Amino acid sequence: MDLTERVEISVDDGGGALMTGDNGSPRILLVEESEAQAHQLYRMLEQNGFDVRLVGSGEAALATLEETLPDLVVSGYHLPGMNGGQMARQFRMNAATRSIPVLMLTEDVAPGLEREGLESGADAYIAKSAHPDLLVLRMRALLREGSDLIQAEEAGRFRRARIVIVTGPDDNDDKEGAWSDGPGWERDAQGASLGELLWRDGHTVTTVAGSGELIRGGWLGGDEGPDCLVIDLTSPAMDGIAFCRRLDGRRQDVLEAGGVPFRILGIIDAERFRRHSAADLFDAGIDDLVPSDIAPDVLALRIRVMVRRKLAQDELRQQEIKRQVREVALQTAQSEARAVAAKATMAEALAQANAELADANARLLETQAKLVQTAKMASLGELVAGIAHEINNPLAFTLAHEETVARALGQLCTLTEADPPGRRDALLEKCTTRIGSMRLGLQRIQNLVLSLRRFSRLDESAFQDVDVVEAIDTALALLTHKFGQDIIVERHLAAPRTLVCQPALVHQVVMNIVSNAADAIRSLGCEKGEGDTAPRERDVPLGRIVIETALLHLEYGARYVITIADDGPGISPDIRARVFEPFFTTKPVGMGTGLGLAIAYGVIEAHGGSIEIDDAMLQGGQRRGARFTLSIPVRITATGPVTIGRKS
Repeated sequence: MDLTERVEISVDDGGGALMTGDNGSPRILLVEESEAQAHQLYRMLEQNGFDVRLVGSGEAALATLEETLPDLVVSGYHLPGMNGGQMARQFRMNAATRSIPVLMLTEDVAPGLEREGLESGADAYIAKSAHPDLLVLRMRALLREGSDLIQAEEAGRFRRARIVIVTGPDDNDDKEGAWSDGPGWERDAQGASLGELLWRDGHTVTTVAGSGELIRGGWLGGDEGPDCLVIDLTSPAMDGIAFCRRLDGRRQDVLEAGGVPFRILGIIDAERFRRHSAADLFDAGIDDLVPSDIAPDVLALRIRVMVRRKLAQDELRQQEIKRQVREVALQTAQSEARAVAAKATMAEALAQANAELADANARLLETQAKLVQTAKMASLGELVAGIAHEINNPLAFTLAHEETVARALGQLCTLTEADPPGRRDALLEKCTTRIGSMRLGLQRIQNLVLSLRRFSRLDESAFQDVDVVEAIDTALALLTHKFGQDIIVERHLAAPRTLVCQPALVHQVVMNIVSNAADAIRSLGCEKGEGDTAPRERDVPLGRIVIETALLHLEYGARYVITIADDGPGISPDIRARVFEPFFTTKPVGMGTGLGLAIAYGVIEAHGGSIEIDDAMLQGGQRRGARFTLSIPVRITATGPVTIGRKS
């Protein structure tokens, strides 16, 4: 730096301040009354990348703290008004500024002046005549300690510091609390050693001989590592720079592990110190450097300053850990509270959804019951129409024969002796014949009424003894109008006659399947032009329905099997799985509800049975049809086969 270069710079005495732009560089507050020295220091700091603010007195420095806080204060000791020591004491008395490091500059290096400055609260002391590089390195070492340090308000809050004094390789006294009679800095005028001076402050002091003993003894590892290392670098046998770099590497490990690294204070030869030839030691990571002829009490004071900041950082770290623990606990509690609230909300929403679902299910069941009842009424209407047709035929010819009998009886009443004798006999025979025909018609009507009475047990759901043969005959009688003379119904009932089941098993399931088979056969006949109006041979029926029963003895139990086969168009495999779905039908619109087979499936399921659909081959295999196989679990008792299905 050319110290003769003139730069227009003014020293702020309180009325204003000079600061470079905010570029993220460390903020330095420079307090210096001499304009020439202020000029040199300002240019030197600015060229080294610092953001400098310059004031000319301690009062002006304290006033600038209301605007912004610096990262480091560099101050001369001799200032107008309050001196540098008094200003540093004011910094330490303010809670907001006590963590800011203070570097004291002076022309006089007398021990008493240095002691006063350090005791007032300064963190380091350096002569203004020191080499600029050494001054910058000293400042950077202070900045490494952290400008955001929060010190404890009372020294009593700090734990006892652990201080390790590393003597030269020739010193071998390494037990705790013992100090050698080494260099002059070891003992003061009263004979008190450095370790004793520090021990009086309540610190734990250990002396080790040489760098090798420091590493081998494990002094640098774990939570019980040192807070401050005092290293004697005066021995020519020790490579101070390499050793300091090695120690700085160990400090980086501590820093990466989340700890607070220890401080390093080096003691070098006094002549070398005054030649300012120790800049490489600061670059290697050392925090403070003192000459070998330093007074022990001043050295102890320098160590106390370093230890104080180290312990304050430990205190800050512990507070931060506690804060993080509290924050985690708070976040956990908040998360649990939110989870409980969310669960309560979800439970409430679930309860509401369940209530809505139960209401919808109730409406669905009600609608389903209405639809089933509608289907039953539709089937009943179709059944009533067929029964009316079946009753109308015998009733018509019964009425016709009644008129014939009435006329014959009238003629008998008008016969005279003149009429031929055979006339009376002919009329009586005619009446007898017509009355017999009338009896047949009335018996047919009586049978239909009896079938209706049996069918009236359709809705009975209790399991009871059911005559399967009689129930099938009743179903066929009620479907006679669908068969006519065009559909032949064959029965092969090989299973036992009596079965314990619901009456609906035969009355409804069998009747629905047989009715669908008859409709399928007639639809196939209409497609081929063989309907009621189409000409065909009288002896050739439209189709055939075969009903069979059998009792099968299987390994897993007996099964009562009812098969109903027809030679109609059959059911394609792609829709067989859907025929039992409610409202699914292959009949034309208005011809079916799609509930018949769904009801049949429900009845079979209530018996614990199964219903299957496959192809049927009737009439020599010439026509394909559908075959329904109803399988119901049974057991053999003393009185006959009984279903195992559930009873209600």
